Amino acid sequence: MKEPVREQVAIRYELPDATLPSSHPARVLWRVLETLDVSEFERGVKGVEGKAGRPTHSPRMLLCLWLYGISRGVGSAREIARRVRDDRGFGWIAGDVSVSHDVLRDFRIEQGEALNQLMTDILGALLQRGLVSLERVAIDGTRVRASASAPSFRREASLLECREQARLHVKAVLASAHESARARAAAEAAARGFEARVESALGAIAQLRKMGREKPRASTTDADARVMKMPDGGFRPAYNVQFAVAGSDFGGPRTIVGLRVTQEGNDYSGLEAVTDDVQERTGQYPEAVLADGGFASHEGIEALSERGVRPVVVVPEGEKKPRVCVPSAPVAAWRADMKSADAQAQVRMRASLVELTNAQTKGRLGLGHLLVRGLGKVTCVVLLTAIAANLLQHGAALLG
Repeated sequence: MKEPVREQVAIRYELPDATLPSSHPARVLWRVLETLDVSEFERGVKGVEGKAGRPTHSPRMLLCLWLYGISRGVGSAREIARRVRDDRGFGWIAGDVSVSHDVLRDFRIEQGEALNQLMTDILGALLQRGLVSLERVAIDGTRVRASASAPSFRREASLLECREQARLHVKAVLASAHESARARAAAEAAARGFEARVESALGAIAQLRKMGREKPRASTTDADARVMKMPDGGFRPAYNVQFAVAGSDFGGPRTIVGLRVTQEGNDYSGLEAVTDDVQERTGQYPEAVLADGGFASHEGIEALSERGVRPVVVVPEGEKKPRVCVPSAPVAAWRADMKSADAQAQVRMRASLVELTNAQTKGRLGLGHLLVRGLGKVTCVVLLTAIAANLLQHGAALLG
């Protein structure tokens, strides 16, 4: 009998590049990134003549790790760092480089401008090859759960008490004895961090009061998050992520051509903003914009008409009732156009374009629950998700 022996050391030799087939998604993503300009991610990398510096991680490698992780539904820096050691796909991307979760975390939240430029560059490449058409663009908003709890939202009086307690806690930490300097520094950082979050929440209260909110509340965990109505009818801390998606009504790939992350719980002001974002990224306005009744603001309809964009926006029930005031010419033309058979047919295409993309980003790409806090960091996560979604749709075509 040959029984297995597990106590003896086994030495294996293998070529890391030979561990994955040529069609593996990790290889495809890496080859696509090799065709794109990622120099914007290297702006913070500097060298000093005549002195030895510390080597830095390859931005292309870190970016590929995040995109591959998102494509697998992994949105945690710690989980990606663990999979670099245990998963062949992640391990192939990293090669012989050791990557910590701190490096991955900082890369994701500090590269907002570079991620924004990369998404624009990818859309430019897709338009140049004729892989995307702006004949029809659908927009919609989806509420994404924030990394904050409902009890963390407090009113101003409660926050003022928290600030006083936080200051007393900082003084107590500075006056107390610790086992080591490292433990003292960690305790002080935690105390000052809570004090800073309370100050941010008070700043959010002041901002909400200027907006006319009565009895506003803000979170001591994420001051930028707002309580919103979720798809299940409940109210929880969230951000409103609005996507603009282009595609064909005959099927095929769906491409995110614009996005917006907002703290507003409704989509009323998003029609003009998201359409302008599409123009900034692609250099042209879409011929028609499809949206549901939540985007039906008269200001947005008039703005799209001025830009030569056809607003195919569902008319809310309130708009269908007779009104005393006379609507502007663009609003009257929009109401009349939405009664046509062509407009009604295009409205039915909206769900297959943008709502399908919303479901995929939240269900498959890990955007259902945010792990970062703050509007700027959340925007970085949404940009990474949009880039990953577009490369999954068009990666093979970009290499063709």
